Amino acid sequence: MIERLFDIGVSCVVLIVLAPLFCLIAVAIVLDSGRPVFYRQVRVGRDHVPFRILKFRSMRPNADLQGQLTVNNDRRVTRVGAFLRRYKLDELPQFANVLIGQM
Repeated sequence: MIERLFDIGVSCVVLIVLAPLFCLIAVAIVLDSGRPVFYRQVRVGRDHVPFRILKFRSMRPNADLQGQLTVNNDRRVTRVGAFLRRYKLDELPQFANVLIGQM
């Protein structure tokens, strides 16, 4: 119970404090490669329950249809996506998954 309250508190604070950064990243993604801004993928969570993980999109739209393996200098990664990946900023929306209780 205490761990879950901690998860909720931290994820709320992070999402609120970083909301302006989220907006800037979203605008950069749209200007660089269009919509959608977020990438969702089914992953297996707690107790083996599948959920949709949320990330900022770092590849061209529908790039996952061309294969799942990402290699160095992958042409599917956008310019903004390369920056987001380098600094792990593409992972920040996962705090929403934590808030919901999926992670």
